[in-house]
Formats: sequence, structure tokens, C-alpha cells
Amino acid sequence: MVYTAKPCICLWGLLSAKRLNSRFLIIVEVTGIKELRINEEIRVSEVRLVVDSDHQSVIPTREAMARAMAQGLDLVEISPNARPPVCRIMDYGKYRFEQAKREKEARKNQRVVQIKEVKFRPNIEDHDFETKAKNAERFLKDGDKLKATVMFRGREITHQELGRAICERLVDRLVSVATVERQPKLEGKNMIIIFSPRNN
Repeated sequence: MVYTAKPCICLWGLLSAKRLNSRFLIIVEVTGIKELRINEEIRVSEVRLVVDSDHQSVIPTREAMARAMAQGLDLVEISPNARPPVCRIMDYGKYRFEQAKREKEARKNQRVVQIKEVKFRPNIEDHDFETKAKNAERFLKDGDKLKATVMFRGREITHQELGRAICERLVDRLVSVATVERQPKLEGKNMIIIFSPRNN
């Protein structure tokens, strides 16, 4: 059986003796890797062949492919926009495998920063404020940004100083774990302040 996907890496395997006693080819899709032209896909008359950092020469493409075949490797076009295009002789399958491995490592080490939100009312009780402030502190310690929103209803909007007082109280409460990224600002009927985690 052959499963195809592009771009791909080929892997050989054996089916279990119970199912079928034959070989099969699995072609696994690899995403996010830049496609390079290799061997017969290079359609220019001459290329700049780079052997190492200080040795390079402009030779006909056929001669470069013959050199690659003699070594059992591939002729890979690494800089197609140069005149003439720059090529290198390498094991392309091994290069693709190592590149996929590096990208996987890089993705594993990345952390997506989320914006968590905590909502307050202008007349919030002390205990409720403490509970929400503890949640906010936990979000910031986990490395996420925090958006604190003070929601006004009806005529409460005429008392914006209550919202600012809550924002200032929250800033004082979170000073050890966060910095203010955006000062309190009224957006519609909500006053919003944004915190980012403090780098220790």
C-alpha cells in the first residue's frame, strides 16, 4: 500500500505476519519545511556550486549533477534567486529530517501567552475583590497576561473614580508579580487595565 502526501518523507516498514507478510511504504506529511529544488528539478544551464565556505565555482548543471551522483548524494538549489543559482551537494533526505527535527524542538519550547480576564464591579465587596485578585495573581504567575475589567451599569458610569480606585487597588495588590502594560482606560461602559507578568 502507498499513502501519499506532499511534502513528504518516506519510511519503510513491515506489516505484521497475521495481517500480511509483505512490505509497505508509508509517506508521512511534513509541514512547515521550505521546499528546495533538487537534481532534475533544477532547470538552468549553469549553477554556482558551493563545496565549502571558501571554495565555489560556476559550472554547467549537468556536470554538478554528475558530481552529486558520483558521491551518491543530491544536488540541492539553496539560493534560487541568485544569478546563477547557488547549489550544494548534500544528502537531501537527511537534511529534511534534521530540519523537521529542529522545527519540532522549536515548537516544543514555545509557549503561547494568553490574555486572561478578571471582571469587577464598582461596588465589589472586600472578600470578592481578594478572591478575584488571587485568581489574577495565579494567572500572572503562570505567565499569562491579565485584562482586568471594571463593569459599570446604568448611572454607575457617572462615578468613574470608583473604577479607578479599584484599578489602583489591584495595581497595589499585584505589584510583586506584574507590571502595568496599559493604564486604566474607559471603553464604552467598561474600564480596562492590562497587566503583563513581571520577569523575575
